[in-house]
Amino acid sequence: MKQYDAVIKVMESKGGYATLGYLYGEALKVPGVEWKTRTPFASIRRIVQDERYFFKIRPGLWALNDYKGKLPPEIYPSKKEPERKRQEYSHTYYQGLLVEIGNLKKLHTYVPNQDKNKIYMDRQLGELASINDIYCFTYDHIVKKARTIDVIWFNSRKMPSMLFEVEHTADIYNSLIKFVELQDFYTDFYIVAPDARKNEFESKLSLETFVPVKKRTKFMDYDSLSEWHSKVYEVTTLEKKLFQI
Repeated sequence: MKQYDAVIKVMESKGGYATLGYLYGEALKVPGVEWKTRTPFASIRRIVQDERYFFKIRPGLWALNDYKGKLPPEIYPSKKEPERKRQEYSHTYYQGLLVEIGNLKKLHTYVPNQDKNKIYMDRQLGELASINDIYCFTYDHIVKKARTIDVIWFNSRKMPSMLFEVEHTADIYNSLIKFVELQDFYTDFYIVAPDARKNEFESKLSLETFVPVKKRTKFMDYDSLSEWHSKVYEVTTLEKKLFQI
Protein backbone atom coordinates (compact mmCIF):
# COMPACT_ATOMS: atom_id res chain seq x y z
CA MET A 1 0.00 0.00 0.00
CA LYS A 2 1.29 3.44 -0.93
CA GLN A 3 1.34 6.44 1.35
CA TYR A 4 -1.48 8.24 -0.41
CA ASP A 5 -3.57 5.05 -0.12
CA ALA A 6 -3.18 5.27 3.67
CA VAL A 7 -4.43 8.87 3.64
CA ILE A 8 -7.38 7.89 1.44
CA LYS A 9 -8.22 4.95 3.70
CA VAL A 10 -8.27 7.14 6.81
CA MET A 11 -10.51 9.69 5.08
CA GLU A 12 -12.87 6.99 3.87
CA SER A 13 -13.18 5.66 7.42
CA LYS A 14 -14.37 9.14 8.49
CA GLY A 15 -16.89 9.55 5.69
CA GLY A 16 -14.59 11.02 3.05
CA TYR A 17 -13.06 13.92 4.97
CA ALA A 18 -10.64 14.65 7.83
CA THR A 19 -8.64 17.42 9.42
CA LEU A 20 -4.94 17.50 8.69
CA GLY A 21 -4.30 16.93 12.39
CA TYR A 22 -6.44 13.78 12.41
CA LEU A 23 -4.52 12.48 9.39
CA TYR A 24 -1.26 13.05 11.25
CA GLY A 25 -2.50 10.87 14.07
CA GLU A 26 -4.07 8.07 12.05
CA ALA A 27 -2.39 7.71 8.64
CA LEU A 28 0.88 6.52 10.18
CA LYS A 29 -1.00 3.71 11.93
CA VAL A 30 -2.33 2.14 8.72
CA PRO A 31 -0.71 -1.32 8.38
CA GLY A 32 1.29 -2.24 5.31
CA VAL A 33 2.58 1.28 4.61
CA GLU A 34 6.23 2.29 4.89
CA TRP A 35 6.96 5.93 5.73
CA LYS A 36 10.65 5.93 4.85
CA THR A 37 11.13 9.59 5.64
CA ARG A 38 12.11 11.74 8.58
CA THR A 39 9.26 14.09 7.71
CA PRO A 40 6.09 11.96 7.40
CA PHE A 41 3.86 14.91 8.32
CA ALA A 42 5.27 16.93 5.45
CA SER A 43 4.51 13.97 3.19
CA ILE A 44 0.88 13.96 4.35
CA ARG A 45 0.60 17.72 3.72
CA ARG A 46 1.94 17.18 0.22
CA ILE A 47 -0.40 14.25 -0.44
CA VAL A 48 -3.62 16.10 0.43
CA GLN A 49 -2.69 18.88 -1.99
CA ASP A 50 -2.85 16.44 -4.91
CA GLU A 51 -5.94 17.69 -6.75
CA ARG A 52 -6.42 14.34 -8.47
CA TYR A 53 -7.73 12.87 -5.22
CA PHE A 54 -8.37 15.64 -2.66
CA PHE A 55 -9.82 19.11 -2.27
CA LYS A 56 -9.66 21.68 0.51
CA ILE A 57 -12.86 22.70 2.27
CA ARG A 58 -11.61 25.03 4.99
CA PRO A 59 -8.23 25.71 6.59
CA GLY A 60 -7.05 22.35 7.92
CA LEU A 61 -10.01 20.38 6.50
CA TRP A 62 -9.64 18.18 3.44
CA ALA A 63 -11.91 15.76 1.57
CA LEU A 64 -11.84 13.17 -1.18
CA ASN A 65 -13.00 14.24 -4.63
CA ASP A 66 -15.09 11.07 -4.91
CA TYR A 67 -17.15 12.17 -1.88
CA LYS A 68 -17.82 15.75 -2.97
CA GLY A 69 -21.54 15.16 -3.50
CA LYS A 70 -21.93 12.95 -0.43
CA LEU A 71 -20.56 15.10 2.37
CA PRO A 72 -22.85 16.33 5.18
CA PRO A 73 -23.85 20.01 4.99
CA GLU A 74 -21.93 21.00 8.12
CA ILE A 75 -18.76 19.79 6.40
CA TYR A 76 -19.38 20.97 2.84
CA PRO A 77 -22.57 23.05 2.61
CA SER A 78 -24.17 23.38 -0.80
CA LYS A 79 -24.73 26.78 -2.40
CA LYS A 80 -28.44 26.34 -1.58
CA GLU A 81 -27.73 26.53 2.15
CA PRO A 82 -28.75 29.87 3.70
CA GLU A 83 -25.81 32.13 4.50
CA ARG A 84 -26.78 32.05 8.17
CA LYS A 85 -26.33 28.26 8.25
CA ARG A 86 -23.04 28.43 6.36
CA GLN A 87 -21.71 30.90 8.92
CA GLU A 88 -22.91 28.66 11.75
CA TYR A 89 -21.10 25.65 10.26
CA SER A 90 -17.86 27.64 10.02
CA HIS A 91 -18.22 28.93 13.56
CA THR A 92 -18.75 25.41 14.91
CA TYR A 93 -15.77 24.05 12.97
CA TYR A 94 -13.36 26.52 14.55
CA GLN A 95 -14.87 25.94 17.98
CA GLY A 96 -14.21 22.23 17.46
CA LEU A 97 -10.57 22.83 16.55
CA LEU A 98 -10.09 24.80 19.76
CA VAL A 99 -11.74 22.09 21.87
CA GLU A 100 -9.57 19.39 20.31
CA ILE A 101 -6.39 21.37 20.95
CA GLY A 102 -7.39 21.84 24.57
CA ASN A 103 -8.15 18.14 24.95
CA LEU A 104 -4.80 17.18 23.46
CA LYS A 105 -3.12 19.51 25.95
CA LYS A 106 -4.90 17.65 28.80
CA LEU A 107 -6.91 20.72 29.77
CA HIS A 108 -10.59 20.80 30.73
CA THR A 109 -12.61 22.11 27.78
CA TYR A 110 -15.97 23.86 27.90
CA VAL A 111 -18.51 25.04 25.32
CA PRO A 112 -21.76 26.88 26.12
CA ASN A 113 -25.07 25.04 26.34
CA GLN A 114 -26.46 26.65 23.19
CA ASP A 115 -23.64 25.12 21.14
CA LYS A 116 -23.52 21.61 22.58
CA ASN A 117 -25.76 20.02 19.93
CA LYS A 118 -23.93 21.57 16.99
CA ILE A 119 -21.94 19.12 14.88
CA TYR A 120 -18.17 19.29 14.57
CA MET A 121 -16.98 16.65 12.12
CA ASP A 122 -19.04 13.62 13.17
CA ARG A 123 -19.65 14.52 16.82
CA GLN A 124 -21.63 17.02 18.83
CA LEU A 125 -19.54 19.74 20.44
CA GLY A 126 -21.01 18.78 23.80
CA GLU A 127 -19.60 15.27 23.43
CA LEU A 128 -16.20 16.60 22.40
CA ALA A 129 -15.84 19.02 25.33
CA SER A 130 -14.38 17.34 28.41
CA ILE A 131 -16.70 18.98 30.95
CA ASN A 132 -20.48 19.17 30.77
CA ASP A 133 -20.89 22.42 32.69
CA ILE A 134 -18.72 25.37 33.56
CA TYR A 135 -16.82 25.28 36.84
CA CYS A 136 -18.09 27.70 39.49
CA PHE A 137 -14.72 29.38 39.80
CA THR A 138 -15.89 32.74 41.18
CA TYR A 139 -18.94 34.94 41.87
CA ASP A 140 -22.17 33.91 40.15
CA HIS A 141 -22.51 37.06 38.04
CA ILE A 142 -19.04 36.54 36.53
CA VAL A 143 -19.61 32.82 35.92
CA LYS A 144 -22.90 33.72 34.22
CA LYS A 145 -21.03 35.95 31.78
CA ALA A 146 -18.34 33.32 31.20
CA ARG A 147 -20.97 30.69 30.32
CA THR A 148 -21.54 32.42 26.97
CA ILE A 149 -17.88 32.32 25.85
CA ASP A 150 -17.35 30.06 22.83
CA VAL A 151 -14.53 27.92 24.25
CA ILE A 152 -12.85 27.97 27.65
CA TRP A 153 -9.84 25.96 28.73
CA PHE A 154 -9.60 25.26 32.44
CA ASN A 155 -6.40 24.16 34.15
CA SER A 156 -6.00 21.30 36.63
CA ARG A 157 -7.13 23.62 39.46
CA LYS A 158 -10.40 24.23 37.58
CA MET A 159 -9.54 27.85 36.93
CA PRO A 160 -9.87 29.45 33.47
CA SER A 161 -6.54 29.64 31.65
CA MET A 162 -7.50 30.57 28.07
CA LEU A 163 -10.72 31.98 26.64
CA PHE A 164 -11.69 32.08 22.98
CA GLU A 165 -14.41 33.92 21.11
CA VAL A 166 -14.94 32.89 17.48
CA GLU A 167 -16.20 35.92 15.59
CA HIS A 168 -17.04 35.04 12.00
CA THR A 169 -19.31 38.05 11.52
CA ALA A 170 -20.59 39.11 14.97
CA ASP A 171 -19.55 42.31 16.73
CA ILE A 172 -16.07 41.93 18.24
CA TYR A 173 -16.88 44.64 20.77
CA ASN A 174 -19.31 42.36 22.62
CA SER A 175 -16.67 39.65 22.99
CA LEU A 176 -14.11 42.10 24.34
CA ILE A 177 -16.63 43.21 26.96
CA LYS A 178 -16.80 39.61 28.20
CA PHE A 179 -13.02 39.58 28.57
CA VAL A 180 -13.14 42.75 30.65
CA GLU A 181 -15.47 40.97 33.08
CA LEU A 182 -12.74 38.36 33.61
CA GLN A 183 -9.78 40.74 33.84
CA ASP A 184 -8.96 39.76 37.43
CA PHE A 185 -8.04 36.20 36.48
CA TYR A 186 -4.66 34.99 35.24
CA THR A 187 -6.12 34.31 31.82
CA ASP A 188 -5.27 34.87 28.16
CA PHE A 189 -7.99 36.06 25.78
CA TYR A 190 -8.30 35.36 22.07
CA ILE A 191 -10.53 36.62 19.29
CA VAL A 192 -10.57 34.02 16.50
CA ALA A 193 -11.78 35.46 13.21
CA PRO A 194 -11.04 35.83 9.49
CA ASP A 195 -7.79 37.66 8.84
CA ALA A 196 -9.78 40.44 7.16
CA ARG A 197 -11.18 41.42 10.58
CA LYS A 198 -7.80 42.06 12.22
CA ASN A 199 -7.91 45.82 11.65
CA GLU A 200 -11.39 45.95 13.15
CA PHE A 201 -10.13 43.99 16.16
CA GLU A 202 -7.22 46.37 16.70
CA SER A 203 -9.48 49.39 16.39
CA LYS A 204 -11.95 48.07 18.98
CA LEU A 205 -9.20 46.94 21.35
CA SER A 206 -7.66 50.43 21.31
CA LEU A 207 -10.74 51.89 23.03
CA GLU A 208 -10.28 53.09 26.61
CA THR A 209 -12.79 50.47 27.82
CA PHE A 210 -10.39 47.66 27.00
CA VAL A 211 -7.17 49.02 28.52
CA PRO A 212 -7.35 46.47 31.41
CA VAL A 213 -7.18 43.51 29.00
CA LYS A 214 -5.34 45.02 26.04
CA LYS A 215 -1.97 43.35 26.69
CA ARG A 216 -3.54 39.93 27.23
CA THR A 217 -5.97 39.95 24.30
CA LYS A 218 -4.73 38.59 21.00
CA PHE A 219 -6.07 38.02 17.50
CA MET A 220 -5.87 34.63 15.81
CA ASP A 221 -6.90 34.12 12.18
CA TYR A 222 -8.34 30.87 10.89
CA ASP A 223 -5.20 29.74 9.09
CA SER A 224 -3.13 30.19 12.24
CA LEU A 225 -5.67 28.23 14.29
CA SER A 226 -5.62 25.42 11.73
CA GLU A 227 -1.82 25.33 11.77
CA TRP A 228 -1.81 25.25 15.57
CA HIS A 229 -4.30 22.37 15.56
CA SER A 230 -2.15 20.38 13.14
CA LYS A 231 1.07 21.08 15.04
CA VAL A 232 -0.42 19.96 18.36
CA TYR A 233 -1.51 16.71 16.71
CA GLU A 234 1.97 16.35 15.25
CA VAL A 235 3.67 16.78 18.63
CA THR A 236 1.18 14.46 20.33
CA THR A 237 1.75 11.75 17.72
CA LEU A 238 5.54 12.03 18.12
CA GLU A 239 5.31 11.89 21.92
CA LYS A 240 3.15 8.77 21.79
CA LYS A 241 5.75 7.13 19.54
CA LEU A 242 8.78 8.24 21.57
CA PHE A 243 7.40 7.56 25.00
CA GLN A 244 5.03 4.74 24.03
CA ILE A 245 2.13 6.52 25.72
